[in-house]
Amino acid sequence: MRTSTLTIIFLLLISTVLGQNNTEAPTDAPTEEPTEAEVLEINSGDTAWVLTSIALVMLMTPGIAFFYGGLVGRQNAINTLMLCLITMGIITIEWVLFGYSLAFADGTPGIGDLRWGGLKGVNGDPNPAYGATIPHICFAMFQMMFAIITPALICGSVVGRIKFQTWLIFVAIWHVVVYDVIAHMMWSTDGWLKKQGAIDFAGGTVVHISSGVSALVAAIVVGKRSSTISGKRAPTLFPWNVPFNILGAGLLWFGWFGFNAGSALASNGVAAVACANTTIAAGSGFFFWTILDRVIKRKFSAVGGTLGAVVGLVAITPAAGFVVPGFAILFGLFPVIF
Repeated sequence: MRTSTLTIIFLLLISTVLGQNNTEAPTDAPTEEPTEAEVLEINSGDTAWVLTSIALVMLMTPGIAFFYGGLVGRQNAINTLMLCLITMGIITIEWVLFGYSLAFADGTPGIGDLRWGGLKGVNGDPNPAYGATIPHICFAMFQMMFAIITPALICGSVVGRIKFQTWLIFVAIWHVVVYDVIAHMMWSTDGWLKKQGAIDFAGGTVVHISSGVSALVAAIVVGKRSSTISGKRAPTLFPWNVPFNILGAGLLWFGWFGFNAGSALASNGVAAVACANTTIAAGSGFFFWTILDRVIKRKFSAVGGTLGAVVGLVAITPAAGFVVPGFAILFGLFPVIF
């Protein structure tokens, strides 16, 4: 699993770098520069798709809760569900009060100012920098779903080894210090990474690398699980509820269409390509991990298949809008093999 994690991170970085030089990404933009009036006109189709994507991405947080909850031991199942779901409460408040402003308002190359604190000025009018054909508030809510699921991804590394109240404090601090900063640098109009030409289509760096590295650090800091409980040998941990795990993977796969295709911020060709790449990579990862389980362990594994699907989804995310669909198969194959 450690090798697969490193491979995914490597693919995410490569995808981000390659995206800088990709000038053939599909686009539905007109050849002539639109006037300011045209730029600021809300498109009902684009708005409807992004609103739908908000709901799809929101569904991914319960999805990750069930995905993790089915993998842990029975004694940690409810706690795992709550570790994931509480982020929907904490981050919603943080995002509205100051998180969105820190992440997307102009300021310094590393962090935004508080001009949009409390979502002041973020309303039904478009902002050309963040979706010229959708309401600004629509973009802010779409990004809030990304902000919510990112810390939820971390909790799998500390399940059964951290108190709930400690987790609340960690999430609140981590989100301001890590997520808001990385999101600003990568996606804000004056972000440092954005100015360097880095491209992250749907969160490979902002969401997956930030949460993956943080999860690794958190696991190291918290340390290994105790081998004894109340003086007795701790039971060996096995996935206690495989149907929970399968349900979670299905919700993640379903929600990922909004995660990737919704990041086009329009109902256009880019969204269509991202949608195709998303399911191709997931299906590829599911298939190849299942076959690999049969070759190595001499049996097929439902849990292995779900892991492979999620691996493929993670790997394709930063390049979903840029990769020729046929090559998306490789984004499911390579992380599984290596």
